[in-house]
This record gives sequence, C-alpha cells and structure tokens, in this order.
Amino acid sequence: MASMKPTFLLAVVLATLSCTALAADDELPPTIAAAFLRAQIPESAIGLYVQRVGASDPGLGADEAAPRRAPGRADIQPLLSLHAERALNPASTMKLVTTYSALELLGPAFTWKTVLATSAPQVGTALEGDLVLRGAGDPKLVFEGLWLMLRQLRSRGIRSIKGDLVLDRSLFEVPPYDPGAFDGEPNKPYNVGPDALLVNFKSVTLRFLPDDARREVRVSMEPALADFSVGAISYADGPCGDLRAKALPDFTRSDRIAFGGVYAAECGEQTWNVSVLDHRQYDGALFRALWTDLGGTLAGTVRDGVTPPDAQVLVEHESPSLSEVVRDINKYSNNVMARELFLSLAAEVAKMPANADRAQRVVRAFYAAKNLAMPELVLENGSGLSRRERISAGSMARVLQAAWASPVMPEFIASLPLVGFDGTMRKRLNQRSVAGQAHVKTGTLADARAVAGYVLAASGRYYVVVAFVNHPNANRAQAGQDALLQWIYERG
Repeated sequence: MASMKPTFLLAVVLATLSCTALAADDELPPTIAAAFLRAQIPESAIGLYVQRVGASDPGLGADEAAPRRAPGRADIQPLLSLHAERALNPASTMKLVTTYSALELLGPAFTWKTVLATSAPQVGTALEGDLVLRGAGDPKLVFEGLWLMLRQLRSRGIRSIKGDLVLDRSLFEVPPYDPGAFDGEPNKPYNVGPDALLVNFKSVTLRFLPDDARREVRVSMEPALADFSVGAISYADGPCGDLRAKALPDFTRSDRIAFGGVYAAECGEQTWNVSVLDHRQYDGALFRALWTDLGGTLAGTVRDGVTPPDAQVLVEHESPSLSEVVRDINKYSNNVMARELFLSLAAEVAKMPANADRAQRVVRAFYAAKNLAMPELVLENGSGLSRRERISAGSMARVLQAAWASPVMPEFIASLPLVGFDGTMRKRLNQRSVAGQAHVKTGTLADARAVAGYVLAASGRYYVVVAFVNHPNANRAQAGQDALLQWIYERG
C-alpha cells in the first residue's frame, strides 16, 4: 500500500465520526489529482474515503478478513481519506442508505400486494357497486401487471362494473407534489412523485416513425389511455438537432399531447418517455383503456377513496421481490422507485400512513441500532434527487462496511452497477483493467457527482470506495473518479 503524506493545510487527525476514527487528510495520488486539476475541481470540493473491507490486520487476505467484523472499527485504517467528515450532497448514491436499510428491515423476499376488492355483490356478469383498486406502494407495478389483474377479474365472470372505480391511495400520506419544482422538467419520468398506487411510473412511451416517402411522421403512444391521445407532428427536412426543442410539445392538456413544432427526418425512429396527467387521472385512464380492451364496462366515475371494512379481495397482484426491486433502483438509479421504497419503510415498519418524516425516522433508527449514528445525515426523500440531502464520505463508507458484514450482503452488492458492464457504469472504464472488478453506484446532479461501492483490487483484497464532488464543475468529475477506481484496483 502506498504511503500517504499529510497536506500542509491539515496535519491533525480529523474529527471522530461516531465510532469511526478518520485519518488525517491525504494527498491525492498524482493520476487522480491531475484528473481533477484538468477538470478545474479543487480538492476542497472533494469528499473521499477508501478503506479495506473488514480487515484490521494488514497481513490478512480478503478471504480471511471475517466479513462479520463490526463495521466502522477504529483499527481499520483508510487507504485514502480527504475531507471524509464533511457533509456533502451524495446525489443518487443516497439510494444506498435507503436500499441497504430496506433489505435488512423488510428482508430480500419482501413483496408488495396490490388488490382489487369490493363490498358489492356480483349478479351474473355485473358487479353491483364500486370496485376498489388498493395500492400498497408497489414501486414496479407496470401496466402489464394491471392488465393481468383485470384479466383475472374477467375470469371471475365480471364484465360490467355498475358503480365507481375507487382508487385507494391512503397508505401514503404525501402532500401535493410539484414535479417541476426540482429542475423545471415536470414531464421527465425521473421527476414523478411517489404514490401508494403508482402504476407504470405514471408515464407513456411515444414512438416517432418518420415515413420519407409520404413525408409524414406516425406517432404512437404506449400504453393507450382512455380519452387521451397523441397529436400529429409535421414532417421536416434537415438535421435532427434538439428533437424536443423542435417538436414543441404541449403536455398541459388533460385529453392529449400536442405538438406545435416539427420532426426532422434525419432523427429516424425515436422513442420518448414522458410523464402525463396526475396519479388519479393516469390510473383511471389506464384502467378504462385496459378494461375496455378486455370487453368490460365501467358505469361510474373514477375517484379517490378508501377500502370499505367489509370489502372482499377479488384479485391480488404480488410485486417482484425486494431484492429485484433494489437491483432496479441501484443499477439504473430509478428515483421514483427509491422514493416508493423509502415511504414503504414507514408503512411497513412504523405501521402508519407513510410520509417522509416517518420514513427518515425509521432509517435513522435502523442505523442507530447498528451503532452507525450519522449526525450530519440529512434525508429528504431517500433517492438523492434532492438539493438538501447530505452525508459524509466517511459515513457512507461505514454504511458500505455494515452492508458487507450483513446477511443481505449478496443481494445488496449484486444490485450495484458492475463497472464496464451494466447499469449506469456500463460505458465507464470498459477498456480498463478495473472493468468487471468493481460494483459502484453513481450519482449525478447539476453541481454534484458521486461514486460509492466496492473494488476488488488486483491483490485480491476488497475495498470500500466513496468519492463525492460538490462544485459548479462537478459535471467534469468523471475522469477523476474513474482514475480513483483504477488506482484502487492497481494499488490496493
């Protein structure tokens, strides 16, 4: 292991974080320092911590290092540390705090159950009253899942619903949500707010198919929504450029998506995922479309409500397991799924209608019980899509050490992107020797870039790595963070 010299700016031991003693700040290795220098990112904007996984004796190999050791021990010295005590915005690496706690608290096999229920009698093929669609906070209820539920309802002989469709979204106690508040992009799927009855991420896929011979563009939408359509767009010659800027979409209408611009032929076939309507409108429109396709009718309206105490469950849909959901959250950094999981912790552990305050209290209590108090931790929604969320690199490293020593370690590590191969790390470092040797979660915001995970060094030893950059030039931080991963692989 290469020796590290303390900088002249800081020659004392950093403040102790909880039960972990952090080392004095180190000088960055030359390859890493040079990459950040080229990006015009000062070292003062970086929080970094690299530590051997679970080992206190430098002579022990990784396999002998007893992965059940208590996390965060003071005798496990870091390989590299820089401003490790500083509270920084971790961007989407905050999902690791949420997903690890969920795997332990709920168990990898946990599932969500969405139901169709009623207190009305069935007479012949008619349901003589309301049908309730009760949400359980399922982060991955896609439209095919809802279709299967309705297909099972039809198999019970029900064709017509004489009452209303009641959407029971009461499990989550969330305030009104502005999807454009974060970055002014209210129709981007990553900005969709959480809901106890989240269906298909409240989104549709638009497909643009230009026909050069006819000089027209066919636009389709999937899934289809009742009483909601997609308008035509004019065909145009010329380069593609900024498709969305040229198309001039209007998503404000409750009956259709309209386009005021043009579609350039050189764009070729394109797909565009957009969020439309609010949760009640979307769920109702999708239900009506799917139910009509199955030959069913709905006489009443779509409204919010609660499940009657005497309601009988007609159909139950079980989600994929939590281990699969966590994989989707971390591999592809799915914000709305992370927010659903965060709130589910309050619903399932606190056994109360879920809100962000109750969820963050559950997460804090979990880490406190593991002797991992993090006084600098700020949780807003558990996804990292936040300007407020904060954690230090040292605390994140201790979370990763605890996860390694946990019974859910295999599920947790498998959920992280494999460097150079999949998820958000698929195209990074795929020509370097560290490719395939590290599982690393990424995080990206306008002024924040982060990586956090595990590196299997060429020596056969595992290392925890956390690197946060909070700076106006954070969008240039990738080269420095990639250089860090490669350095750990070579020198660890």
